[in-house]
Amino acid sequence: HGPYQPHEPGYGLYQPGYSPHDDQIPDPKSRMLAIQNAKAYLLKSSTTSGLNLYDHLANMLTKILDEQPTNAVDIIENISKDVKWAQFQKKMDTLRDEHEILPTFEAAEKRKALFLKANGEGDEELEEEIGETRLPNVMETAFYFEQAGIGLSKDESYHIFLALKKLVSVQPIQTCRFWGKILGLEMNYIIAEVQYHEEEEEEETEEEEVTKEGGTGMDEVEDEDEEKEKEDEPPKSTYKPPPIIPKEENGTGANKYVYFVCNEPGKPWVKLPPVTPAQIFCARKIKKFFTGRLDAPVVSFPPFPGNEANYLRAQIARISAGTHISPTGFYQFAEEEGDEEEEGEGGRDTCEENPYFQPLSVAEMVDSLSTWVHHTQSILKQGRCVWLNPFQKSEEEEEEEEEEGEEEKPEEPDELQQEIGPPLLTPLSEDEGIQNIPAWTAQPSTNLIPQYAVAILQSNRWPGAYAFASGRKFENIYFGWGHKYSPENHAPALPPPAQAEYPSGPEITETRDPTLEEELAFKAAREEALAEAEEEEDEEDAVEDDEEEEEDD
Repeated sequence: HGPYQPHEPGYGLYQPGYSPHDDQIPDPKSRMLAIQNAKAYLLKSSTTSGLNLYDHLANMLTKILDEQPTNAVDIIENISKDVKWAQFQKKMDTLRDEHEILPTFEAAEKRKALFLKANGEGDEELEEEIGETRLPNVMETAFYFEQAGIGLSKDESYHIFLALKKLVSVQPIQTCRFWGKILGLEMNYIIAEVQYHEEEEEEETEEEEVTKEGGTGMDEVEDEDEEKEKEDEPPKSTYKPPPIIPKEENGTGANKYVYFVCNEPGKPWVKLPPVTPAQIFCARKIKKFFTGRLDAPVVSFPPFPGNEANYLRAQIARISAGTHISPTGFYQFAEEEGDEEEEGEGGRDTCEENPYFQPLSVAEMVDSLSTWVHHTQSILKQGRCVWLNPFQKSEEEEEEEEEEGEEEKPEEPDELQQEIGPPLLTPLSEDEGIQNIPAWTAQPSTNLIPQYAVAILQSNRWPGAYAFASGRKFENIYFGWGHKYSPENHAPALPPPAQAEYPSGPEITETRDPTLEEELAFKAAREEALAEAEEEEDEEDAVEDDEEEEEDD
C-alpha cells in the first residue's frame, strides 16, 4: 500500500506529532516501563523447550536478513521450524563427527557375530552334510507353523537359527532343538533343548558330587567344638522334617534334556540348572511373570526354592511333559529283555523311532485325537517322573544302623502308596479336559486347499503350545508366558493358621513380685521363727546340762 491519501481513513496517523494513543501514555517514563514489561514477557522461557520468544524472534530476523529469501512472509512458519531444529542438532565442529547411535544399529552390532564364519567352519559343514547334522532346520519348522499363522518373523527365526549354530559349535551336543520362546516383562527367553553325549553327562554328575562333598577339611575340629557346646545347650526339638526327595539324574526323567537360554540372538547362551522335585512341586502352586533376568528373586507364597532360573527350568519341565506329542506309530518301545518287569514297575521310560512308520493323512489326524500320543514322561505329584519312596533306606544306611545297634528305633511311618502316572505313548484322547473345554484343539492349516494342508494341534491347558504334522515330519513349539490355563482367577495359598500358645501352668508361670507390706511381714515372721529356734536350742542345752550333772552325782 502506498502513502495514504487525504480522503483515506489512515491519512495523518504516521505524521510527526500525531498519535491516537498519546492521550493514553502521556508520560515517557510510563512508556519505558511498558516496554520493559513487554520485553520481560518475551524473555520468559518455555517450561517444555527452555527457549524464549525474544531470542527466537531475533534468530528468525537474523536468518531472514542473512538469507533474504523471496516471499519471506509466506515461509515464516518454516523458518521458525528451522531455527528451532538448529537448537537441538549436535555440533559437528569436532575432529570426528558424533553420529547418533540408533537402536537398529545397536541390534545389528550385537548380531554381527552371528554372520561371521570361524576358521575351519566350512570343513565341519561338509562333514555334517555327509552324516547326520546336529543343527535343527529352524527355517523349515517356521515355514510349517507359518501355514497356521504361528511363529516369529523370518528375520528373528533366521537369527535364532544362527544362534543355535553357534551353540552347537561351542558345546559338545549330540542333539539340539529350538524349544520355543517364553515372554517376560523386561526381556524374553529364547530356549534351546539339547542332549549331551553320555560321556559329558557322566562328567557333569561327577562334578555335582564333588561340589556336594567339598568343604570337609575342618569337620574334625568342628566336631570337638560341638561336643564342648553340647553340655551347655538347651534341650533340642524332637521334630523331624520330611525327607528331601532327591532330583532325577541327568539324562533321565525331568532332567533328560539340558536347556540353554538367551534373551536375544547374539547374546551368550546360559545353561539352566537341573530341576528338583521341590521346585516343580512349588511351581504348581504359584503363578509369576518372568522378568527376563535369570538372577531375579521369585517372591511368592509358598516360598519358591530358587531364583528365576530355577523357576524357568521348572516351567519348561512342566510344559514339556504335558505338550510334547507326536503322531501315533512314529515312536515305539525298544524290544529288550526285561521289558515285562519294567512294565510291572510302572511302565517304560524310553522309546525309539520306528523306521517302518506309515504316516496318516491330515484329515485323519485332525478328526481324531487318538492319532497323537505323548512321547515325554508325565511328572507325578511327587515332582519326579519315576516314583521314589523317600523312607526307603539304601544298603549303606542299613549297614550303618546294624553297626550302631538297635538302641532307639524311630517309629516307621505308614507305607506310602506308589504313584503311577499315565504310561509313555498315551493317546491324547485320554487327556482330561478343563471343565467344558477339551485339552486339545485340532484343525487343518487351511480348508481352501485341503490337499496341501498341515495338521495343527493347539494345547488348551498350556496356551501357546502347538504341534504340526505333515507326512513324516512333525514338531512341537511353545510361544507364551509360561502359565497354565485355569478357568478361575489364580488365588495364592493362604498361610497356615498360627500355632496355639504353650499351655500355661504353675510350673512355668512366673510369680508376681511381693509388695512392701508383704516383704516386711515376711521378714518379721522370719525373725520370729529364728528367735523361737534359738530359744528351743537354749532349752535343749539346759536340759542336757542338767542330765549331765545328775549323772555325775
